[in-house]
Amino acid sequence: MSAATTSLTRPGRSFGGRAFRFLDRYLLVIYTLAAVLYLMLPVVVMTMFSFNHPTGKSNVVWQGFSLNAWLHPFEVSGLQKAVATSLGIAVLSTTIATSLGTLIALALARHGFRGRAVTNLFIFLPMATPEIVLGASLLTLYVAIGVPPFFPLNFLTILIAHIMFNISYVVVTVRARLAGFPTHLEEAAADLGANEWVTFWKVTFPLILPGIMAAALLAFSLSIDDFVITNFTGGTITQTFPMLIYAKTRIGVPPQVNVIGTIIFVTAVGLVALSTLVSRAQARRDQRLARRMVADEASGE
Repeated sequence: MSAATTSLTRPGRSFGGRAFRFLDRYLLVIYTLAAVLYLMLPVVVMTMFSFNHPTGKSNVVWQGFSLNAWLHPFEVSGLQKAVATSLGIAVLSTTIATSLGTLIALALARHGFRGRAVTNLFIFLPMATPEIVLGASLLTLYVAIGVPPFFPLNFLTILIAHIMFNISYVVVTVRARLAGFPTHLEEAAADLGANEWVTFWKVTFPLILPGIMAAALLAFSLSIDDFVITNFTGGTITQTFPMLIYAKTRIGVPPQVNVIGTIIFVTAVGLVALSTLVSRAQARRDQRLARRMVADEASGE
């Protein structure tokens, strides 16, 4: 009798013990799934209401399924121009910020020079400063200049602002890639007679390309959905897609806005997935190259 009682109350076989083992094994998975679901819920709602057929201007209550918004995505006045403006600013700011940020990252990671610490400080400053402070500061600067093309506020003033805060993120991302860069490959290229220009384009650039792509995707995402800084530096002449959404919230956001948001989200996810695949392929290529070099050195000895 006592043995049976002991077996029934043993912690490993009790309900509490089984629950503890279950949580110990699956708690992290459950927490991760709950976090992803929490983050994806607004996207799911946005996508679902892109198929809504609202009876009025408001698109917050489900009225019925319809493909009208997808068949006529630019039916709303000013939406096409706002999307084109946002895409133009995002593409230009991404291109310029990625080019300048990559060069800055190479300089900071490869060379020691006077003022390097101060440069690092200025690189991280836009990332640590609240957007409302950056926007107000840039607005003050443009108003103080007071002459074209900086005032009145326009497309160029928004572009300059986006380049400014995108450079910091590009530098940080590309420097992270350069931190584990195999410099012996550049040395091997130099030993084989390649000059610095050929070494950069044939060895360095292909190896850091995944980091550059990741930085460009991050810069594009930050630029196309920025509202606070854009609202300070855009004025009344230029209207981007986030500014249009903010203006429409006072009278009702049409389902076409959800359509454009869904398209941007799917495109961003697709580009990130493509960048991840390229990075993994590059990593496998680096591993094969490293094993081949080790094998060649071993056979040479």
